[in-house]
Amino acid sequence: MTTTSTTTKPGGARVRVQRFGTFLSGMVMPNIPAFIAWGLITALFIETGWTPNAQLATLVAPILYFLLPLLIANTGGRMIYDQRGGVVATIATMGIIAATMGDPVFSGSPMFLGAMITGPIAAWLMKKVDSIWEGKIRAGFEMLVNNFSAGILGAILAIVAFFGLAPIIQAITTALGAAVNWLIDAGLLPLASILIEPAKVLFLNNAINHGVLTPLALQQSEETGKSVLFLLEANPGPGLGLLLAFSIFGLGAARATAPGAIIIQFFGGIHEIYFPYVLSKPILLLAVIAGGMSGVATNVIFDSGLVSVASPGSIFAILAVTARDSFLGVILSVLIAAAVSFVVASVILRASRKRDLAAGNAGDLSAAVAATQSAKGKNSSVLGGLVSEGTSDTGSATGTGTATLVKNIVFACDAGMGSSAMGASVLRNKIKKAGVTDVTVTNQSIANLTGDADLVITHQDLTDRAREKSPNSQHVSVDNFMNSPKYDEVVEIVKRNQGVTE
Repeated sequence: MTTTSTTTKPGGARVRVQRFGTFLSGMVMPNIPAFIAWGLITALFIETGWTPNAQLATLVAPILYFLLPLLIANTGGRMIYDQRGGVVATIATMGIIAATMGDPVFSGSPMFLGAMITGPIAAWLMKKVDSIWEGKIRAGFEMLVNNFSAGILGAILAIVAFFGLAPIIQAITTALGAAVNWLIDAGLLPLASILIEPAKVLFLNNAINHGVLTPLALQQSEETGKSVLFLLEANPGPGLGLLLAFSIFGLGAARATAPGAIIIQFFGGIHEIYFPYVLSKPILLLAVIAGGMSGVATNVIFDSGLVSVASPGSIFAILAVTARDSFLGVILSVLIAAAVSFVVASVILRASRKRDLAAGNAGDLSAAVAATQSAKGKNSSVLGGLVSEGTSDTGSATGTGTATLVKNIVFACDAGMGSSAMGASVLRNKIKKAGVTDVTVTNQSIANLTGDADLVITHQDLTDRAREKSPNSQHVSVDNFMNSPKYDEVVEIVKRNQGVTE
């Protein structure tokens, strides 16, 4: 626990894009329930819905054009400057919404991109303004200064957004929409999988999905009742086909764990669980690209789509928001994508089988798991037994380690959900079985660390970022969120803290 380790900070354009994608994801992901609520209302009550109701259908436009962008703006503002930043971000974003709704040229586009840009900028400006007179306000005038400074800045930014930012952001949105529509009209939309499938494996998909596809898809859904763009990234078929191929033609641990991974990927919707399988043999990108293209082509042919965001990308979530006239196309798109991915992956695995055996690889996913965690900052329970961490799984503590009372443990990763939640569940169960009480184990994103955790557990590539956000906490670095020997050490520490004996 007290062993220190040197963590190499990742760099380069890919990491910068990953962090940008993570920031976008952090604004959207906490608000996914609102997107799902909008999707269900749309699917049920619009004119082409399951139970058309003109009165209830009036909820669709206000939620799309006002509630969802303002939620995103508020979340982005809070990520920069807590509640105060969220309030100013919401005010400023209202300026863009009002401008686009009032102009017949610009109306009709939900301002998600505007919220993602304006919200964080407004919160950052509020933070800078507050820093000007921090510690200089006379006693008794704090509330007056704080309230009026935020109100005045919010009003100014709303006006600036109304006249200055709205046309620029609308022009960007219109250009992106025109590009996507051109791909659809030209029958080239399946080619998007050439970018999207590798981007998923490298954790670059959030910038594409939440920054571009979701706003455009929601606009299409509001106009036509559905959009194929929701399925470009969420289709679980390519990953399903890949894992099926490993289940039959894989080697060693990869073959043994693939069936369990299928359950988590296809039904649980956690797609990153198949990424190490791809990274163990990068040529398998051809399989998921072919599967993705086949799925998109099927949806284009059948004119099928979803009414809202399917998150996580579980088959259950997808079917829940499938448009009323699209079940055949959507189901076929998943099955065909899985079949194509399976065939291509099977050919590749069979062709390289003898070479892998001769090289002694035998399906070892250790290096691939490490590469996946380096890119995503999280792992999967099915891969827990694949990595023999040994000395590579190092813990580093900023304090006294075993002597410090540990009662609040936080798993931190980029998004703060998905596989890291399962990692927290593993440790929580270990602590419970050890008879330890009064110890909380939670998971959250690194950006939301508040510094009050006694112990923060992160992937080794994210520990430096976690230390910056929570410098007074103890920090433990792991290679594998799901089966690290460090968990047993943590359990022993909290047992000694509370005097629990066998």
